Amino acid sequence: MRAVHSPQKRATMISSSVAILLVIVKLIIGLASGSVAVLASAIDSILDMAVSLFNYFAIQKSEEHPNGVYQYGKGKIQAIAAVIEGTVITVSGLYIIYIGFEKLLEASVTSFVFPAIFAMLISIIVTYFLVQYLLKIAKETDNLVIKADALHYKTDLWSNAAVLVALGLVAITELDWIDAVFGIGIGIYIIYSAYEIIVDGIEILLDRALDGEMVAQIGEIISKHPEVTSYHWLRTRTDGTTNFVEFHMVLRPNMLLLEAHRIADEVEDKIKLLDTKKRWVITPHFDPYDDEEMNDALLHGKSLIGLKKVTD
Repeated sequence: MRAVHSPQKRATMISSSVAILLVIVKLIIGLASGSVAVLASAIDSILDMAVSLFNYFAIQKSEEHPNGVYQYGKGKIQAIAAVIEGTVITVSGLYIIYIGFEKLLEASVTSFVFPAIFAMLISIIVTYFLVQYLLKIAKETDNLVIKADALHYKTDLWSNAAVLVALGLVAITELDWIDAVFGIGIGIYIIYSAYEIIVDGIEILLDRALDGEMVAQIGEIISKHPEVTSYHWLRTRTDGTTNFVEFHMVLRPNMLLLEAHRIADEVEDKIKLLDTKKRWVITPHFDPYDDEEMNDALLHGKSLIGLKKVTD
């Protein structure tokens, strides 16, 4: 039976194939020409290939259903992949800067400039169409790994353009240090671009709350239900694929459990419409009175003495 791939996995397979093609072209031209900028771009494409392959397996694991051992699923693998990808990008940027300074000190010559220019033109065209495709999939799926991959190849697009400019200037002026300077600049830009990827991944691993605007919308949905007296202890997080929401809502003390369950379903259905691209795990807690003060005291290890429990 033919395997069915999700849009995310198909995107990583395509990006891996493109990276392999670019590695072959850039590595041959980079080694032959001695261009730091082209060689730096080739090294970056090798890392692109490795990262895209890693992303494929990360997405495959993150899409596995929860089980008895991983009861909340493996969605955070995406965040781990993003942190690793950002770190790899940073290391590649540092290496490119090192090569650039080495060429400046040794004053080595760049040869085969025009074949290198042709190779970079091919690279720019191919990378441009890949970026457009990845951005489309990222928009459709809101997948963190694909977003990171799209950002990664977008930085490649700009760095490839910078390499092309550098080679053009070397061809015109015959000043080989221009190639090294552009290579260093590309390395700095690559490191800068990795920062956002790493931060996004770390924030998911630390269970950062959902976007403030979305949290406010969730609170508004709960409070506007005509049979909900009030709510408290609204907590949210995401693993990149699934949004998790917990809250306490205050209902009439004499309400039947069947009614309370109906109200919870109505609230949950509206919350899920806020982002239909993500899965949702919503856990409501029913309170017959507002016990927020008591819960806060327990959470922070404070004494319950003096707290008045409202029972009516």
